[in-house]
Amino acid sequence: MTKSPRETKTHADTSATQDSLEPLTTTSTLEPVPDSPQGLRRKLLQKRRRETRGRRLRRLSYLVLGTTAVVGGSWWWVAKTLPETPQIAQSTTVSRGTLTVQSADGGVVFQSGPATRQYLDIEAIPQWVQQAFIATEDRRFYQHPGVDGVGVVRAITSNLLSGRVTEGGSTLTQQLARISYLDQEQSILRKAREAQLALRIEQHLSKAEILERYLNQVYLGSGAYGVADAAWVYFGKSVAQLSLSETALLAGLPAAPSLYSPLESLERAEQRRREVLQRMVREGFITFAESVAAQSEPIQVNPQPPPNLDNRAPYFQAYIQKQLDELLPPEALQDGGLTVYTTLNLKWQAAATQAVQDTVALDGSAQGFEQAALVAIDPRNGEIKAMVGGANFNQSQFNRVTQAQRQPGSTFKAFVYAAAIASGLSPYDTFLDAPLVVDGYQPNNYGQEYRGWISMHRALSQSANIPAVRALIEVGFEPTINLARELGIQSKLDPFYATALGANELTLLELTSAYGTLAAQGVRTPTHGIRKVISREGEVLYQAPSPKKPALDPSSSAIMTWMLEQVVADGTGKPAQLGRPVAGKTGTSEESRDLWFVGFVPQLAAGVWLGNDNNTPTQGSSSTAAVAWKRFMAQIAPEIPVESFPSLPPLAGRKGSIVAQPVTPGSMYTLSMSAPTPEADPESFEAETSNGWDALDETRLELEY
Repeated sequence: MTKSPRETKTHADTSATQDSLEPLTTTSTLEPVPDSPQGLRRKLLQKRRRETRGRRLRRLSYLVLGTTAVVGGSWWWVAKTLPETPQIAQSTTVSRGTLTVQSADGGVVFQSGPATRQYLDIEAIPQWVQQAFIATEDRRFYQHPGVDGVGVVRAITSNLLSGRVTEGGSTLTQQLARISYLDQEQSILRKAREAQLALRIEQHLSKAEILERYLNQVYLGSGAYGVADAAWVYFGKSVAQLSLSETALLAGLPAAPSLYSPLESLERAEQRRREVLQRMVREGFITFAESVAAQSEPIQVNPQPPPNLDNRAPYFQAYIQKQLDELLPPEALQDGGLTVYTTLNLKWQAAATQAVQDTVALDGSAQGFEQAALVAIDPRNGEIKAMVGGANFNQSQFNRVTQAQRQPGSTFKAFVYAAAIASGLSPYDTFLDAPLVVDGYQPNNYGQEYRGWISMHRALSQSANIPAVRALIEVGFEPTINLARELGIQSKLDPFYATALGANELTLLELTSAYGTLAAQGVRTPTHGIRKVISREGEVLYQAPSPKKPALDPSSSAIMTWMLEQVVADGTGKPAQLGRPVAGKTGTSEESRDLWFVGFVPQLAAGVWLGNDNNTPTQGSSSTAAVAWKRFMAQIAPEIPVESFPSLPPLAGRKGSIVAQPVTPGSMYTLSMSAPTPEADPESFEAETSNGWDALDETRLELEY
């Protein structure tokens, strides 16, 4: 039956009313009505919680972002403060603050600072030496990229558990970075810089190269840098001769060299050795049985000084150091890591040292001199091959080769006669050897012995004084002094008559250098002791120039060399004979205060000086200096091929290469051969006019032309 609309609505309304009441009844038992105070409070709490969570998330985000920015900025800032590393391969091979002076023959003259005395390629370092250091210092060496986070955590844990430092957090690469670029400052900044440098090193070097550099530079106590030095310092043997027990001892030293040194405490050294061996077992480098055997070995040390600790050429080294101060900027010297390649021959240096010491010991006391000096120069390139500035460097650092200004005596006559020859005179031209007074100056021959007319070459051979003065007068002050300077004399030379006899003071180095120019056939190369200087980055900081300058024409040089040969063959230089061509000249200053001999073979010029620092007279003669010269040369001569000097050139029609400027004396007198003094017998003097020689001089003879 169809319901009426009214009925339908009423049913619907009733249903709706029921439906609306049921939820109300149900809700009233579970939660408050939404608009009730309790509901509002709950909604407010929920909103506050959401806001609090939002704020916390925002703060955390800010903190993360801020920390990231700080860390990133700090990392960037640290990177900006890192030292320059343009040549990592080179700069990690040589430690900062070091100076290594090498000889021309590849030896080490001297080292200072934290320098490795014996650098070994990685192939020359035994495998278990490498393994012992890896097991002890950086067990994850081959796994990490330079910085080992796992190793840092492990080291901290191990040190906390043991109550002492048993492991370090730095990798081998970090240690190499510190050695190469940083100092020992204990700070977070230094560790951060160390870490960044380690990462940079790993990008440029292989693991083998890093390990090689580390093992050669790590400080192992007692002045030993690197495993080769340490093997010698502690055990007196090479790395290849080390036992496993000795290797473990060395590998335990980097953490605290003085604490674990077997020279300080055998008990601590044994304990540290045991720890190293245990780690090698744990890493699988050795067996347990090998470890036990090594631990059972008694520690037997054989202490030795670090190799190359002694300065093998102290006077030369001091000379080189002064040169470095003049050649290099201060910052290069301060940073260090320099390798100086020098001209020195260590074997010849040893021979020179022995010759000087023997001469003072054998002849010094009897002849009244306490000091001797010797220098040897290659005349072909100006390189100093040996230098001994005194008898004992520890007692006196004064270098008598480079610093002592002394009168050269008759050795200077070589330059006077060289000027005469260069002006066109012949070695057979003669001068009157008779007592002479010129402008009040009266030179004398040794022993008051005079020979009359004598050729220049005989006058030089017999070291007659008067002919040398007459030659200076005939050639002139200026040409003679200028030639001496061209040959290599740098000291002040005054234009007076006594200059002919070596009255001006000069050094042994410049005198020998000038004789070297004669040996080089008149071509001068400046004397030097440094070939080049290399920075730790491999940069050439200094390269010695090699300018060659003609100082004397070859003809005059050959004649002068021939004249000096006669001095050794049949004159005052006979004690210097070697059984091969030798040229040279003796020299003695007033009252034998200075005793000289400077001589040369074609490939080497050497000079010797004997005397006293206080300039007191000796009782010796220049022949003693010639003997000292021979002591040196006889030891090294077998290494120098025998060569002849240039032949005496034709003399007839020969032209001069310099223009003479004769001196015009105000007065000049020749005494009789009995040599009375002007005061005793004025009538015995033969007056010479100021315009030239007297009639006797004009009849000058030419002998053996």
